[in-house]
Amino acid sequence: MRAALPVLKIPKLEAAGGLVHGFSTLVLGSVGLTHAPDPAPVMEARRDFARALGLDRLTTMGAVHGATVARVDETQDLVDGVDALVTDQLGVALFATFADCYPIILWDPQRRCAALAHAGWRGTLAGVGPAAVQAMRDEYGSDPNRMVAGIGPGICGRCYEVGEEVASRFDARFVSDGPGGEFLLDLSAVNRAQLEEAGVSKLHVLDLCTKETAYLPSHRRSADLTRFGAIVALK
Repeated sequence: MRAALPVLKIPKLEAAGGLVHGFSTLVLGSVGLTHAPDPAPVMEARRDFARALGLDRLTTMGAVHGATVARVDETQDLVDGVDALVTDQLGVALFATFADCYPIILWDPQRRCAALAHAGWRGTLAGVGPAAVQAMRDEYGSDPNRMVAGIGPGICGRCYEVGEEVASRFDARFVSDGPGGEFLLDLSAVNRAQLEEAGVSKLHVLDLCTKETAYLPSHRRSADLTRFGAIVALK
């Protein structure tokens, strides 16, 4: 197994000039503040994460597993009650935390705007990825055909066991039979399909499962409230 890096990146997005992005690993520590027994090491891990990307202050998304999108024009400590943020402002660093849910990044190099979305099964079902695409169209005049999308680490379709009440809400092509009468749901594939249906054809995936990867937090592997983070910013 290769040594874990403090920050992971999607190579094709890293090569895109004008965009800063990254996903933290447990090398930096947990960046999940909610229910943390001591906030001090969490805040230090967040600062280390930001510094690793050449950034300072973070605008944190208070995700609620929906599809509401907020536009951010200046740095704020917290934008609560949303699952996607969009910006076209230099110096605004969008930040969210994850365990098994998927980070989705959108980047429009022509209009120079970007988005960060938080996609668990509820947000995916609500269409948070396409909602972020639509917000970039509405706010900045972005054309989905020119957008570049990236999907970060999350729980893979081999590991994400759900009950019938969840599986039945998704197209059968994304669901397979699992052990013990459970079903396996491929959230990454659902989000890819949704983005493609929204007109985004340039799509890159960091194929890394949180449950299978020891240096990434996974609620399904260990419900210890640790979280990794995703950052998106313009440069």
